[in-house]
Amino acid sequence: MKKIALSLVSALALATAAPALAQSINIGHLADYSGGTSDVGQPYGQGVQDSIAYINKNGGVNGKQINSDFVEYGYQVPRALAAFKKWVGTEKVVAIQGWGTADTEALVAMVTKEEIPYYSGSYSASLTDPKGKVNEKSERAAPFNFFYGPSYSDAARAMVQWAADDWKAKGGQGKPKWVHMGANHPYPNSPKAAAEAYAKELGFEVLDPITFALTPGDYTAQCLTLKQSGANYAYLGNTAGSNISVLKACETAGVKVQFLGNVWGMGEEAMKAAGSAANGLVFPLRTAVTGTGNAPGLATFKDISKMSDPSGNAYRTVHYMAAVCTVMYMKEAMEWADKNGGVTGVKIRDGMYQKANWVPKGTEGVCVPSTWTTSDHRGTTTVELYRAVVKGATDAPLADLVKSGAIGLDKVATIQLPRKTELQGW
Repeated sequence: MKKIALSLVSALALATAAPALAQSINIGHLADYSGGTSDVGQPYGQGVQDSIAYINKNGGVNGKQINSDFVEYGYQVPRALAAFKKWVGTEKVVAIQGWGTADTEALVAMVTKEEIPYYSGSYSASLTDPKGKVNEKSERAAPFNFFYGPSYSDAARAMVQWAADDWKAKGGQGKPKWVHMGANHPYPNSPKAAAEAYAKELGFEVLDPITFALTPGDYTAQCLTLKQSGANYAYLGNTAGSNISVLKACETAGVKVQFLGNVWGMGEEAMKAAGSAANGLVFPLRTAVTGTGNAPGLATFKDISKMSDPSGNAYRTVHYMAAVCTVMYMKEAMEWADKNGGVTGVKIRDGMYQKANWVPKGTEGVCVPSTWTTSDHRGTTTVELYRAVVKGATDAPLADLVKSGAIGLDKVATIQLPRKTELQGW
């Protein structure tokens, strides 16, 4: 009888434990806080962490808490691969918040095999073709890869288009000259071919690329090369840290060129660090407003920010805000999955296809309407371009500089690119 009673107690304990286990959703979170892209990786990673904390505090995913396993990998591909093996082997994650281009692309085949939605900080166009070989230039099928915002290639195409219009508006004579600048690395190289092809199509003379490392350094030689080339428009493909070095060196060298940056190539912190050298640079934003804008959804972003800054005084940059949007899309896909068979990788992926012109609840006016389909993982082909404005000294705290107007972001254009199949995947 005692054995029967103990068996009943054990069975009851297991029965009560099962629902508790079912109340958590395991995900992985890969971030660079110490490597070559840590200058933008840290605010983005903090945005991911704060968003997950906010979701858990406010009811989770239909009552289920998100259990996020954080791995700081220093922008090193082997460490990213090791983290993935851990997540698949012991953590049994159903989704991953990822980061860089080299590691994201290296993981595509494994992510596909394990059927785990991978939300990257990489916006490589090679991740936008879920079927594979949608055109001759598409390199791979990536059915479980997602990102929020325009691809690097589409953003670069939009800047080429803006540059062509700018050249005409300024009364430029002859062919304008376009040059790609950045490290010889998968991330800055990702949009190079797309931008150069479009530049040639629009009548630019495309110059030989100028290489500089992902890390800060003395890039006087590159600036002198840029000056001698006579380039009119220079695309900076690296993250802000090394771009700051280039901008400062080129200002000292007296380079007169319109600099253009990718989405990670500039931001409010970089404007503070670069000072007057950043003034005038044009780059794309992934959100419809900045932290100083006016949109209903900004109230949610302020509440999310308080997860790590209870005072509410921290100024959150464009990179932090993009991270929030990314996580909120994942959360709503999980909610759909939970109501339609369970929170599995396949169901989360299917949840990404359920809405068109989708803005997550609570982010209205901030996150740009996005649409993912079974044949096209370009969430948007609309590109919002802003100009960095720096006035005077930038040695005060960032929040004060933004508040005073010493640092600002002025919108210069909205470029609506056609969603052409022949432009997908590269």
